[in-house]
Amino acid sequence: MRKGPGVSRRGFLKGAAALAGAPLVASASALGAEAAPPSDRITMGFIGIGMMARGHLGGMLGRRDVQVLAVCDCDRFRREEAAKRVNDRYGTPSCGCYNDFRDLADRRDIDAVLMAPPDHWHAPMTIRCAESGKDVYCEKPLSLTIRDARAMVNAVRRYGRVFQTGSQQRSGREFRFACEMVRSGRIGKVERVVVNVGGPSRECDLPAQPVPEGLDWNLWLGPAPWRPYHATICPGNPYNHFPAWRSYRDYSGGGMTDWGAHHFDIAQWGLGMDDSGPVEVHPPDGKEYKQLTYKYANGVVMTHGGGGRMGVNFYGTDGAVFVDRGKLETEPKELKDTPTAANEVHLYNSPGHHEDWLRCIRSRQKPICDVEIGARTMTVCHLGNIAYWLKRPLKWDPEKEELVGDPSASLRAGPEAARWLDRPRRQPWTL
Repeated sequence: MRKGPGVSRRGFLKGAAALAGAPLVASASALGAEAAPPSDRITMGFIGIGMMARGHLGGMLGRRDVQVLAVCDCDRFRREEAAKRVNDRYGTPSCGCYNDFRDLADRRDIDAVLMAPPDHWHAPMTIRCAESGKDVYCEKPLSLTIRDARAMVNAVRRYGRVFQTGSQQRSGREFRFACEMVRSGRIGKVERVVVNVGGPSRECDLPAQPVPEGLDWNLWLGPAPWRPYHATICPGNPYNHFPAWRSYRDYSGGGMTDWGAHHFDIAQWGLGMDDSGPVEVHPPDGKEYKQLTYKYANGVVMTHGGGGRMGVNFYGTDGAVFVDRGKLETEPKELKDTPTAANEVHLYNSPGHHEDWLRCIRSRQKPICDVEIGARTMTVCHLGNIAYWLKRPLKWDPEKEELVGDPSASLRAGPEAARWLDRPRRQPWTL
């Protein structure tokens, strides 16, 4: 946890509480009989209190080594509901309640931030929180663009923060074991991977609707282009349906980045590509390429769909591994019945995605789904989307993170691909 020069963390909190006239740190009895003392608790803020964050909040409120000090959302109903939940848990009225995430990020008594806003907000919020000395758990998918992802990595590294990408499948036993089997050579040389997830996002053409009371719509849009409100993108108060912002290009990458952030992530892990990625991407052409196809420098071919089950399917010269949540199958069948041997590849064994992040905050080590891993996975997803949108193949240099020979001036080759590596942003939300 951070400490100001010459001031202990407990001393700072006591002084701030005295100035505010209300306790900022709940008593041990409020947190439970076995609660850690205030000096050993990780103080936390939440940004973006949608459906995912509500689950995360419940998990953190159940921990005795964590105290939630503040919540933030540009929807008044959501932030006030979350603040009440925190206050009811601790028995104090001290939970901060903010409309603008910068007010939460600038609080010096908060160690870490768990954020789950729409994807187009991930990079600006992460960078501001890193600059403010906060460790970050950011829901997947990591970023809206490839350049956003690299900017997030750079900020996390520059400010020495602990960052966990919310691709929690890496903390699941079946996924780790599947990747250990693949990387240990149990199915021989990997030749092909099939990842089954949804498709790309699209342009938004929804009509205008009145903005619900209590929603700061301009702030919800933030860096995205301005457009009129519609409840399909962001449901009003209360939650009246599942928000569909993931379907639209200004805010997300569709199923390719939503579930792709999970399953392409496992494909990358199983292939040992956490610091690299594909070198070619080919969209379906009805001829040679029936599905979106990625090619790696080592000869492995990965397709978006094209057989197998939902999840990730690894095919090698001597067998196959299929993995999804709660499901693990192999060919030959007996492969999955033999635990990873001492001489085989052993991957990071996470104690749980939240637990891993909190332990790493204390140890200052990188967690299982560090920001670099999240960035590399998102690059795979974003490259696939660009190939879908432009309907033409791409060549990629994973070391330089550049498109190779992108024919920006060639009308015959189609629209420029490089412009999709980043997006224009509305002021003041530049990176």
